[in-house]
Amino acid sequence: MGKFLSDFKEFAMKGNVIDMAVGVIIGGAFGKIVSSLVNDIIMPVISLCTGSMNFADMKAVLSPAEVDAAGEVIREAVTFNYGMFIQNIVDFIIIAFSIFMALRVIMKFKKKEEEAPAAPAEPTTEEKLLTEIRDLLKNQEK
Repeated sequence: MGKFLSDFKEFAMKGNVIDMAVGVIIGGAFGKIVSSLVNDIIMPVISLCTGSMNFADMKAVLSPAEVDAAGEVIREAVTFNYGMFIQNIVDFIIIAFSIFMALRVIMKFKKKEEEAPAAPAEPTTEEKLLTEIRDLLKNQEK
């Protein structure tokens, strides 16, 4: 059992796993922000432009609800909720565009780092010795 726990600890503490966990947490929070943007800001404007329709309420009734004589629902209505589907597509497009823009910025910074000239490397001990030997041989020829 001890080997299992030490292997799991080694796996869990790797940088990629931690980065992924942070990404999932931030992604969840970002998803809530985008959903709020779509539900509370974008969709009301689209609904206003389309004649005051609420997209969340747009649906086709496939089978109406059955109600008894007392007015209680015996069986719920079966509906095809295409309005929510449209709203989820808008959510997806905004999230995909946001991720695209973020990746574009990250790639631009990476490209700048790669283009930056590297500082000349300090010569190794072997290179220094070879340079001294070369210089000594040149001096002996003269």
